Amino acid sequence: MNVVEVKEVVTRFGSNTVHDKISFNIKEGEIFGILGGSGSGKTTLLREMILLQGYNEGQICVLGKNLKELNTKQREELISKWGVLFQFGALFSSLNILENISIALREYTNLNQRMILNASLTKLSMVGLPKRSAYLYPSELSGGMKKRAGLARALIRDPKLLFLDEPTSGLDPKSAREFDTLIRVLRDTLGITVIMVTHDKDTINSILDRFIIIADGKIGFEGTYEALKKEKKVHLRDFWDS
Repeated sequence: MNVVEVKEVVTRFGSNTVHDKISFNIKEGEIFGILGGSGSGKTTLLREMILLQGYNEGQICVLGKNLKELNTKQREELISKWGVLFQFGALFSSLNILENISIALREYTNLNQRMILNASLTKLSMVGLPKRSAYLYPSELSGGMKKRAGLARALIRDPKLLFLDEPTSGLDPKSAREFDTLIRVLRDTLGITVIMVTHDKDTINSILDRFIIIADGKIGFEGTYEALKKEKKVHLRDFWDS
């Protein structure tokens, strides 16, 4: 079953065409990667899939819903079914970690305070953060801990889809591999589909089931790491070697 379908999408910024009729599907339960060089439109594509940015032509369907045909209520319902971890965590600096994690439950549900507390602490534990970190502020956390706190917030409403923008960027190699392992465990445990923008070769090799490479506005490659290693196209080999 496809949970995301991208068909003939065109994205332009003025006279610059970033996506030139790109098409691909993401299957339920995959860890799927979006790759490409700097300025290739990787994050732009992710933003389009989560309704933060529009596109000029084509169609994007998420969980069977055409993003351009949603009314306000349908948008809210669809957004509630995914979680997003932005590149640097995007935590609210004035809120402690527990408040950051629980904000969506406080804003969009009728759960009482005890239920919100229990759910937030459960997600905190799920991403490998100690309970004592709940009352710290983002400025008191390391980069890796901020990423995990942002991940806990993304998971708080038990989403079906998890979108990650450069999740290991800025982490040391050990922390990056631990984060990769966490993503794979969460996928297997929760049965979610993970879509990530990444340029980390170890991440690509170790946890992605499939990925695309955007090159010159088009899908230059779609497949697995093993298939890419056998790829003969010079521009893809140059991209990978660089």
